[in-house]
Amino acid sequence: MRQGWTRTASLIAAGAASFASSSGSCAESALPVAPDSVNYTINAVRIEPNEAPTIDGDLSDPIWAKAAVLDDFPQMEPDAGQPATERTVVRILYDADNIYFGVYCYDDEPGKIQVRSMTRDGPVFAEDQFRIILDPNMTRRNGYSFEVGPAGGREDALIQNNTNDLGRWNTIWLVRSHVVADGWVAEIAIPFRDFSYDLSRTDWGFDFIRTIRRKAERDRWASHSPTIAAVDISQEGMLSGITGIRETIGLDLKLYGKLSFKRDWQGNPSNGISGTAGGNAYYKLAQALTGTVTVNPDFSDAPLDERLVNTSRFSLFIPESRDFFLQDAPSFEFGGYAFSSDSPYAYNAPNAQPFFSRNLGLIKGTPVSILGGGKLSGEYDDFGIGALSVVTDRKEATPPQVLSVLRVTEPVLDESKIGFIVTDGDPTGLTRNTLAGTDFQYHNSHFGGGNDILQSDLYYERSFSNELGSDDAFGAAINYPNEPWGGQFIFRQVGRNFMPALGFVNRPDIRDYEGTFYEKTRYRDPFLRWLQFGAAGILITGLDNQLQSSQIRIWGEVESQQADAYDLNVYHYYENVPATFFLPKGVPVPAAQYNWANGVVQINTTRGRWYSVNWIVECCSFYNGNYLKSDLTFIFRPDEYFEITPHYVATFIDLPTGYLAIHIISASGGINFTPDMQILAQVQFDNISRSFGFSARYRWEYQPGNEIFVSLGQSAFIPGTTFEPQISQLSIRLGHTFRY
Repeated sequence: MRQGWTRTASLIAAGAASFASSSGSCAESALPVAPDSVNYTINAVRIEPNEAPTIDGDLSDPIWAKAAVLDDFPQMEPDAGQPATERTVVRILYDADNIYFGVYCYDDEPGKIQVRSMTRDGPVFAEDQFRIILDPNMTRRNGYSFEVGPAGGREDALIQNNTNDLGRWNTIWLVRSHVVADGWVAEIAIPFRDFSYDLSRTDWGFDFIRTIRRKAERDRWASHSPTIAAVDISQEGMLSGITGIRETIGLDLKLYGKLSFKRDWQGNPSNGISGTAGGNAYYKLAQALTGTVTVNPDFSDAPLDERLVNTSRFSLFIPESRDFFLQDAPSFEFGGYAFSSDSPYAYNAPNAQPFFSRNLGLIKGTPVSILGGGKLSGEYDDFGIGALSVVTDRKEATPPQVLSVLRVTEPVLDESKIGFIVTDGDPTGLTRNTLAGTDFQYHNSHFGGGNDILQSDLYYERSFSNELGSDDAFGAAINYPNEPWGGQFIFRQVGRNFMPALGFVNRPDIRDYEGTFYEKTRYRDPFLRWLQFGAAGILITGLDNQLQSSQIRIWGEVESQQADAYDLNVYHYYENVPATFFLPKGVPVPAAQYNWANGVVQINTTRGRWYSVNWIVECCSFYNGNYLKSDLTFIFRPDEYFEITPHYVATFIDLPTGYLAIHIISASGGINFTPDMQILAQVQFDNISRSFGFSARYRWEYQPGNEIFVSLGQSAFIPGTTFEPQISQLSIRLGHTFRY
């Protein structure tokens, strides 16, 4: 079977490469990069556990003298391949339990180091930072990212398929960092048991990235091309010789107890104080394969969803934010680049995605409790495995439901993979629903013998429903993300009755053609960093090939050496509306064919200042009427202790059939007491639903893996000038992790 898959994959990849070669052979690197002959490999240095450094942010511990040392970090930006403007020294040690990093980020002007956060999972991206990328299974696709800042801010994330950075993932690790007289330093300890990998594998993929925020400079050890995204690990280096890792039982118990108070101001009899407990158990069935059991999971630490008001005919996409479902999320990824977008808007949403974990715990948009579930994720004998099954609680007329997904992949052609997916269940309990699909994802990080990247993806899915019958969806994508020339093409077909109950479909019965082409030139100029021009198009037809929608975009974008970016976009839209639909407040859009054009200006100021501004203005047409939209965000981060981000979206639509004004007001912010203790808050309101939402979350991780968490929530209805409270909630949760 494996040989058959490999032969099939080779034929598909050859066809994709031939197509890309004919369409992109004129592309060349805009700036010089490091030659391929450089061997980005370093041998790990082992120490005994009793020699381990104390993680206190002080690199004077004598054991660091024995460490493997890296001190050559060329620039990615602004001058790719050139020496970094500031020196960086990384020391690496490991023992039977942990891998240790000592990082010294020298700086000739330490008073100008940008320090913006000390929060766990806070805005580390807005300050000077150092990122460690680890790929224990040498997949060159999926890995782990650990970012640290000068004041102790840190973020851990999963890297998925070289395209996504899943920052809601959390694990147990220890960091201490601070500013010193000639730069800033960080000490880091990461337990080996945080990773799912084969202990017999002695070579790991890894890379490092340093960001000097005031210079908008990025330095990287193994990948120097500015076209390589931080989440693209296809050109990573290698950490060699990791042996003698301690084999543990491989059991982690994350338990919690929670005390809650709820007040329903509408008179619901469930008011009062209640207590509950639950948790997750993680067990390594094999070193690279983890089994997880959850009982009564708690999602009170999930942030509020972004407040959106839909002005399209199709449903919006809201990404997953719950920890349990983000854990090992790359194991369930399907379709590659064809489903890489997580934009909420209808044109860019991942239509026909076979599995969308947000459906687990929702019945037609209404939350339902998850009683328990099990998950199997990781690798076994080179096969990638993701299996998940949960049991939901009864909800009114809907009995408890068992909802399941199985995803299996096998690596082929070095960097590529082939696999299948199966889902089963319907959250509503109204139908019997199953989906089966297969995909092939081709990736070549040295296309044409250089450092250009080529991606190509194929997929096929079929859904089975006792109500709608069976139907299919399939598609292909090719992506050439290089400079100075780049582009991509995506094709999707979604059948009329294709409807996986555990997936995401917002527009069936269509063929979707999407293409983008761009040219990007980089400059060594006191002001201008790069200039980009491009064109993109989306054409959507019915299965009868009759045009339903189109979007044509032409744009130009410029970025300064301080990383201030300015975009000018011109859009042309076409919509063939088959039946009247209604905008919010009941404004009708009659059945007709519509053509209109808009201009969009976008300003994104650099994150290297204590404040930044993101402002998007779109004008001036919409369905043969007038249109104006302003989306304005201010970000204030004066220091590492405090931040606030107000956000205001105003949309004005004036059609022959009626007038509509939409106002969405929101703000988020936080106070950081220490790197392990903070308060985060969110508030939202929109004038369409007239609903108000508030959330405040206090977290103190007094020991790695052990925490006190307090959440306060308030929802209300504001019909005019009055405030009508709906539900008030207060929860206090104690969490403790036992590792065996």
